[in-house]
Amino acid sequence: MPPVLTAERRDAIAKMVAHRGTVRVTDLVTRLDVHASTIRRDLQALEARGMVRRVHGGAVAVEGAAPADRGAPSGSQEARIGQAVAEMVADGETVFLGPGRLPLEVARRLAKHSRLTIVTNGLEIAKWIAVHTPHTLIVTGGQAEERDLRLVGHLARSALANLRADHVVLELGGISAVDGLTEDSLAQVEISRLLLELGAQVIVVVPAERVGRVAAAHIAPAADADVVVTGREAPSAFLWDLSESGIRVVLA
Repeated sequence: MPPVLTAERRDAIAKMVAHRGTVRVTDLVTRLDVHASTIRRDLQALEARGMVRRVHGGAVAVEGAAPADRGAPSGSQEARIGQAVAEMVADGETVFLGPGRLPLEVARRLAKHSRLTIVTNGLEIAKWIAVHTPHTLIVTGGQAEERDLRLVGHLARSALANLRADHVVLELGGISAVDGLTEDSLAQVEISRLLLELGAQVIVVVPAERVGRVAAAHIAPAADADVVVTGREAPSAFLWDLSESGIRVVLA
């Protein structure tokens, strides 16, 4: 293929990675009508130029080359929390992501990992993982709640009964050392209680304004969470009480 066409193809790939955050070799083969070995050479060349980072089955954007739909602006509380949780996950692990905007930010930051298995009962998260990453995706099934497209009910609970995960990431309606883990959705309360029994590391993510808040329904004592990740804007008194309860608190 003439060099000019090679350059144009690689430029197109670089733009796709920058826009989407990640690309798969199989998708590029179909879209650009070239052999997989050609795409792999293209990705190798782009990585050498610092434009992409190769992962199993494709490539992801390098730091500073975020796609337009990457989510919360860099430096925002949501982005900081998402990044802090993503740094707790190692390649090859299985992660359950509950519904909510903070687990979605975690999902976006996990795009740079390779060989993860993501399990979720959030349709928005499932769509993002399926479109933007090469990760193995498992969706629980169940009835979708309109508010945030979370899947709940008997099918969701049945799917989770045999789940084995390294990390469970849950966004809750509130957390307090006295009143524990709480949530406004009664259907999600049932799901959360089931997830707490899995033996995985439980990472509770909450915006700073929900630290100390008590939502409608009690899930479990605060100590059932292994790690609480929240914004550094959270009230220090409530954070101190959580730390005194033996919970690891990470401020992002």
